[in-house]
Amino acid sequence: MSLFGNGGASSETANGGDLIKDSTDADFVADVVETSKTTPVIVDFWAPWCGPCRQLGPTIERVVKDAKGAVKLVKINIDENPAIAGQLRVQSIPAVFAFKDGQPVDGFMGAQPESQIKAFVDRLSGETDAGKEADAMVARGKDALNIGDTGGAAQDFAGALQIDPQNIGALAGMARCYLLNDDVEGAEGLLAGLDDKAKNDADVKSVLAAIALAKKGEENKADNAALEEKVKNNPDDLEARYALAEALSAAGDMEGAAKHLFYSIERDKDWNDSAARKLLLTLFEASGATSKFAIKGRKRLSTLLFS
Repeated sequence: MSLFGNGGASSETANGGDLIKDSTDADFVADVVETSKTTPVIVDFWAPWCGPCRQLGPTIERVVKDAKGAVKLVKINIDENPAIAGQLRVQSIPAVFAFKDGQPVDGFMGAQPESQIKAFVDRLSGETDAGKEADAMVARGKDALNIGDTGGAAQDFAGALQIDPQNIGALAGMARCYLLNDDVEGAEGLLAGLDDKAKNDADVKSVLAAIALAKKGEENKADNAALEEKVKNNPDDLEARYALAEALSAAGDMEGAAKHLFYSIERDKDWNDSAARKLLLTLFEASGATSKFAIKGRKRLSTLLFS
């Protein structure tokens, strides 16, 4: 029997998809313990006859849905499933427990106002006021980078890192600032300790690609003037164009590098095992997947390759 009558799941639970579900003693390990190893899980112990449960249920479901996947909710009717409630020494309901990494880490008894439930969910998901402030500083830092204010961006990223030293967006942003100040070693060192999951973050991948370009440029320093002269004298010298594109990209001139790479692809898309296309894709990643340069460039590249 459901808390909301008619013997079925509530409309909130039905619409909550994978975020909200009814469970049993038999499924507790799978639904709560194992799931909490990847996503925090809130367990709501309730019963059909419990008035405060009727007050709490819709509120906690709404807050969990508003968290947009940061936490999950499992509802257990203790009349039908008394075993787990007994193991957790539940003596009154509603009783709410938070599980993380397979263990109970927080909880409360009785109906609570929505503000308290939201604070409970925020603690569990890590969405504290300080964390939100750090994320806001990262967003401001990105905006500053977009208008060329490297100094202002660095201040925002540094402020975010003071609040949260592991903030991925702030680390990536600060590394980008190092790169813009020609400090390749500093940028690389800042990201060196990140694990594989963090290195798959879009912002981090973009900076790592930019670092790789800069390092390659340092390892293969060329006389740009001489390369430009070679290209001018022989426009179809694709090797010289590629070398010039590498040099320009290492110096941060993505547009200039792309111009030479597009020319090469127009002349011979398969030259040197599609080297121009591969470098162009690296430039797109280094500039950021949502940058105007990357979006326009990918569209043009698709037109060249598939026309």
